[in-house]
Amino acid sequence: MVRRTVTIQSELDMDSRPVAHLVQEASQYSSSVCIEMENKQINAKSIMGMMSLALSKGTTFTVVANGEDEESAVSGVEAFFTAH
Repeated sequence: MVRRTVTIQSELDMDSRPVAHLVQEASQYSSSVCIEMENKQINAKSIMGMMSLALSKGTTFTVVANGEDEESAVSGVEAFFTAH
């Protein structure tokens, strides 16, 4: 299992389009990928789950991945929030 704390650096407005892109990013990995925030654990491959989170610039959360490509999964999700 890989865990990494991430702070959103980009000015993403997390409406349906960016959330869909995030879910696509997470879904390309075979590992399970979750976002932990405020005592919640949300499956990053679930568009409805991700839309339930209030994600904006400056928000800090933990990305957790478990599986054969867990390091790549965490890095990919982290890059989504820091490079866009």
